[in-house]
Amino acid sequence: MATQYGISGTTAKGIAAAVERGVAEGAWAPGAALPPVRRLADELGVSPGTVATAYKELRQRGIVVTRGRGGTVVAPAPAVASRRPPKVPEGLRDLAGGHPDPRLLPALVPPSRLSPGARSHRSTPRLAHLEEAVRDWLRPDGVPVEHVTFAHGALDLIGRLLSVELRPGDAVAMEDPGYHHLLDLVAALGLRILPVAVDDEGMRPDALRDALRAGARAVVYSPRAQNPFGGCFSAARRDALAELLREAGDVLVVENDHASAVADAPLWTLTASGIARWVHVRTVSKFLGTDLRWAAAACDPVTLARHDGRLLLTSGWVSHLLQETVHGLMTDSGTRALVARARGAYAQRREALKGALAERGVAAHGASGMNLWVPVRDESAVVNGLRSYGWWVAAGARFRLVAPAGVRISVAELDSADAARLASDFAAVLGESEATYGG
Repeated sequence: MATQYGISGTTAKGIAAAVERGVAEGAWAPGAALPPVRRLADELGVSPGTVATAYKELRQRGIVVTRGRGGTVVAPAPAVASRRPPKVPEGLRDLAGGHPDPRLLPALVPPSRLSPGARSHRSTPRLAHLEEAVRDWLRPDGVPVEHVTFAHGALDLIGRLLSVELRPGDAVAMEDPGYHHLLDLVAALGLRILPVAVDDEGMRPDALRDALRAGARAVVYSPRAQNPFGGCFSAARRDALAELLREAGDVLVVENDHASAVADAPLWTLTASGIARWVHVRTVSKFLGTDLRWAAAACDPVTLARHDGRLLLTSGWVSHLLQETVHGLMTDSGTRALVARARGAYAQRREALKGALAERGVAAHGASGMNLWVPVRDESAVVNGLRSYGWWVAAGARFRLVAPAGVRISVAELDSADAARLASDFAAVLGESEATYGG
């Protein structure tokens, strides 16, 4: 037994099990280096090939990652617990959740024509009339619509694709700051995150170039209503990113247009820019209902085959009842009018708060969508200070990797009068914070 490392076993399976047990029990912390293959083989009295096979199995299961000359190390633990939003204290106005205004969502009425009998829909997983509605939805924005598919939400689709396309230890370029559930998902899959800085136009080309040079195998981004920064692509930004991705070759490009119909910004999509591997995904939870766990995606034919092949092996298909509900709402004129109203309301509320903050000397980012990102020096001081005024906002820590500190404010339910009051309270809190902490 290699007591120095706490690893035992004479077979690849036994060695892998010993390492996994040590990781589960906390003896091996994330980032801890495993012994080199030959050294451990000598300690255990086995061949180097046996140890190499054990390490390969551990990599495939996401327990360890290999970092070239840095050797094999325990994979970073997904920061799920730290990124979960804290419970909103009683009596506070919640501006942290990022949810749409319930008053601007349609009533969810199940379809009257139910799916008949106990039968499999694997042979026809998608309703043809919903496929055509999706094509009609995507086509005007310039997204190629020859190949479309459905999933149980954007995270479901992205997680499935990354698990099919990549192997534990592979690198994914992610927005920083970015959507915390996506950051957790990628980490939970055993993948490495390469942070890509964002600005008011989305991913910065220089930061993406660095991530691609560092070996990114996939890129995940939002072209508009970026969460939490609120950036949206311009045509020039889209072109600059497209040039980098065309040169990168076989990199999977995941375009997450999560707010689409209520983003109040045009879509400058990368999907029609000559990139080989791509997927454009849209959900409806922000404007049809948070309980509609459905997403539509357009993609290249290889990506379609890989996604649908894995889907058929798991859930098989998205419920036809859910598909009928989504189709009914998407094609209803009253619902379309309500969505248009929501788009205008969110834009007005966001600009009202941004303007009120600017009048008080507080800079904020939010070119589209329903969130504002406000850079601050001390997140805790600002969150706790606003709490004393009756507001609850999101500390930026759960959205950030290496980006500077900030707080996210969701404006979906914030009217103009409240915006002025919040801006005044925010300015007061910043003054109190600087007086306490210096600045």
